[in-house]
Parts: sequence; C-alpha cells; structure tokens
Amino acid sequence: MPFTLGRKVLHVRSIWNGAISFGLVSIPIKLVNATENHSISFRQIHTEDGGRIRYRKVCELEEREVTSAEIGKGYEDADGTIIPITDEDLSHLPLPTAKTIEIVAFVPADRIDPLQMDAAYYLQAGGAPAAKPYTLLREALKRSHKVAIAKYALRGRERLGMLRVVGEAIAMHGLLWPDEVRAPEGVAPDTSVTVRDNELDLADALMDTLGEVDLADLHDEYREAVEEVVAAKAAGEAPPEAPAAPSSGKVLDLMAALEKSVRAAKESRGEASDSAHEPGAVEKAEVRRLPQRKSAGAAPKQTGGKKSTSTARKSTAAPRKSTAKSTQAAKKTTAGGSTAKKSAAKKTTSTAKKATAGTTAKTTAKTPAKKTAKKATPRKRTA
Repeated sequence: MPFTLGRKVLHVRSIWNGAISFGLVSIPIKLVNATENHSISFRQIHTEDGGRIRYRKVCELEEREVTSAEIGKGYEDADGTIIPITDEDLSHLPLPTAKTIEIVAFVPADRIDPLQMDAAYYLQAGGAPAAKPYTLLREALKRSHKVAIAKYALRGRERLGMLRVVGEAIAMHGLLWPDEVRAPEGVAPDTSVTVRDNELDLADALMDTLGEVDLADLHDEYREAVEEVVAAKAAGEAPPEAPAAPSSGKVLDLMAALEKSVRAAKESRGEASDSAHEPGAVEKAEVRRLPQRKSAGAAPKQTGGKKSTSTARKSTAAPRKSTAKSTQAAKKTTAGGSTAKKSAAKKTTSTAKKATAGTTAKTTAKTPAKKTAKKATPRKRTA
C-alpha cells in the first residue's frame, strides 16, 4: 500500500508492525523507513580479469558454504562459548516495548540534543480503525508544539525515540541513549585566543552575504561527478578533467581572509563589492597636491616670517657683502640689460632694502670710504 506524504508517494514495505501506546489509547501502526540512500555503490572486482569478488558464508566446523536459511543468532560468552538465541527467545522478553512504541513524556523540541538523532522513520496508520487515534495524537502534538519521547524495541534491543509531526504524518527519530553520546573533551582548542569585535563584524557580514538557502536546492555534486565518469567510461571516452583545485595556503591574516570571503560571496551573487563600505575595511588615504612655489619676482611682501627672511637674505647676499664700488658696478652692468631684467632687479633690490633696511643703513654709514673723506677734509679756522 503506497504511503503518501505531500506530493511524493512512497511505495515502501514496513520493517516493523506494532502499536503506539498513548496512555490507555493504542494506535496500530507500521514502521517504514523515512530516508533512502542515493550514494553510488561499487563492487569489488579482480583487477586482472574484472571478475567479481564475493564473500561466502562458510561454517567453520563443516568447512562448507551455508544458505541464509541455515543462519541464526548466537551470543559469544567471555570464554568463547557460543550460546544460540532464537527469535522465539527474544519474543518472550519481559518488555512492554517488544511490540509497542510506548510514549513516556512530552517535551519541547529544543530539549533534544541533535547529537542524539539517529535513523528516521514514518509511522503509518495500521488500517481504518487506527485513523481516529492517529489523527488525535497528530493534532495534539501540533497544538502543544511539543514532541513525544518514546521507548521501543527494534532489531534485538530497546531504543529511545522522538515522535513529531511532518506534514500530515507522524515521524519518529531514533535517539541515542544519553550515555552513548561522547562528551567533547579535548576537542576545542586549548590555546587562549582573543577575537576582536571587528573580526566578529566581518564574520557577521559574511553570514549575511551568504544568506539563507532552500535545502531542496542543494544536491550531491560528488555523486553527479561519479555518474559522469561512469557514463564516459561506458561510452569508451576519456573521463572529464577535474577543475583546478583552489590554492589552500596558510591563512596568515584573518581580517584579510574575511574581507576577501565577503567580496567573493557578493560577486558570486552578482552584487557589487564596495570595499569602502564593508565593516573593517581600511579607508583609502586621500592624496592632495601641494601648492606650487611662486617665483622670486612674484613673491608677496614679507611679513617678518622666518621663510621670508631666509629668502630675502639669499636674494640680498651679494649687496650685503659688496662695497659701494661693487654696488655701482652692478648697477652699470644691470643698466645694459633688458627692461624686464631691470624691473626684476629693482623689485629684488627694493625687497632687499626693505628687509635689511636697518642693517644696510648702518653698514653703509660706516664704510671706510666715507671715514677717509672725513679725515682728509681740513677744518677752516676762524680768524
């Protein structure tokens, strides 16, 4: 009988028949697998001639191959003795869960650690009489927003399970017993590490950029690649070449790696990557051109600053060191020049005179030529 879940029809056979014990309510059900394996399986072959390699079940005492009908169960004792156990022996176990999924509690779904999750099954109503109690349990689970914790026996052992609603059906997840889940001791890094806020900001930005995904859009790319190789070899063609693997060097700069990941994620989604607005991105330095220096002829009037005084001293170095004769010789030489040179020389001389007015005046007043003139001139005597 096909089992319908949404649009998909599952033609599966039940692996266990029993009932759900919900207080005094008993719901006949059939247990069917909720998952299927799509991975590609390979056969072992003899590489020299391609012959199949098979495992044969051989009795050690008789040294002959036996059929499945001749094989039973046995428990090996500590001393190596084998104790035969039949299905009839197991059917008489004093367990209420031998043929019953016994609900023991209802808890919020977040109380279940995902590490405990095991195989998944669908619980199919066992005939028309089970329709009403099955629907009652399903709607009670929906309204309470809880899951049911149950115990059941399957494949020779008692197990723990969780019942929840999937669509219009009830699903059961096998759970590992709490003592079957290992503690994560020695797994986390034992080195003390400090994570900065800007690193967390970039990690958040990467998470936001990657966004959410519909799990239905994900598929097994490895299986598809294997199928392509098999199809190519079956057709006598060369298998497709593998794409170049990305370089996997050491991550020396975590911030740079995060920023690069954010940009790559945006580019893969067709979004413009604006690094200036990304968290933690370093702003580019603004380059400004310095103003060009003006020539000496167009220099502004001095205001007594150090730079102006230094310029004036360089411009008037010759007049300060020269004597009156050298000054006159410079004037004669300048007179023969062009009008533009005269104007520039006058401006320079005027600027020099203003900057060194006091110094030049004192120097000129004490020139040796004038002292000689004063000594050579005799004083007139009064009769």
